[in-house]
Amino acid sequence: MMYARREHTSSLLSSGKVLVAGGYGHNGFMNNSELYNPTTGIWTSTGSMTDPRSQHQASVLLNGKVLVTGGYGLNYSFLNSTELYDETTGLWTVTGNMNDNRAYHTASVLSDGKVLVTGGYGLRSAELYDPMTGIWTLTGTMNDVRYQHTASVLLDGRVLVTGGYELSSAELYDPMTGIWTLTGNMSSNRYQHTASVLSDGKVLVTNGYDNYLSLNTSELYDPSTGIWTVTGNTNIARAVSTISTLIGGKVLIAGGYSNTIELYTQSTGTWSAVSNMTYERTAHAASVLDNGNVLITGGIV
Repeated sequence: MMYARREHTSSLLSSGKVLVAGGYGHNGFMNNSELYNPTTGIWTSTGSMTDPRSQHQASVLLNGKVLVTGGYGLNYSFLNSTELYDETTGLWTVTGNMNDNRAYHTASVLSDGKVLVTGGYGLRSAELYDPMTGIWTLTGTMNDVRYQHTASVLLDGRVLVTGGYELSSAELYDPMTGIWTLTGNMSSNRYQHTASVLSDGKVLVTNGYDNYLSLNTSELYDPSTGIWTVTGNTNIARAVSTISTLIGGKVLIAGGYSNTIELYTQSTGTWSAVSNMTYERTAHAASVLDNGNVLITGGIV
């Protein structure tokens, strides 16, 4: 990349290029962004956001634009601002503000194209962004305050949120009703963990922290039963890593105070080590490219 950064976002665009935006670098919070071209392997500068931000979220909308939400800003303040990136112009434009300032939140694109944002430091609230109007509206409130949690859009359109700081609970959001319902608890408290929806609709949750200790455990959630079952452990404990679902269905986890990479095979429920990255990485980002390769960017050792 052109700039060292961590706690940034990485988004695969419809052109096949990858947009990396914001984060925290040598000079503090960043508002610049850059594009990676997989065909040439070259990074180029593109438009800058209005607000410097890290620990934000980025969502690729159905119209191809990228929505960034919240995060930490200057003076370590939580942001409620949101912006849109248009690849055709290379420009960012400000869109509607969220109702709550948020960092360590999640953002999920729903089947109707709206974006569901959940939680953040000290928050139980959730809200919806409508790309047609640029307006945010509050929706059902979660049962637990959650931050550093995960959110996964299930095959039936519901959203599963898991864990968060010192939580083992999970709950489901129904876009048809706007209501959250508690579902089965995980076997461990988890925060700064990863979650991935598998081809059969189950959700794989892996690693993270419990009481500041890194975990090597993984478990599977079955939406048809609401039950969690333990699956294979990773070879090393890790947190603040990235997870990527590969073409063919295997799941790749990378980094997390480590340079190691592991692959999960659902048919056997096991993790296997693969070749290491050149650098140890934490608070990095990962995107699966159209050619099946995984691009891993930035982070901190």
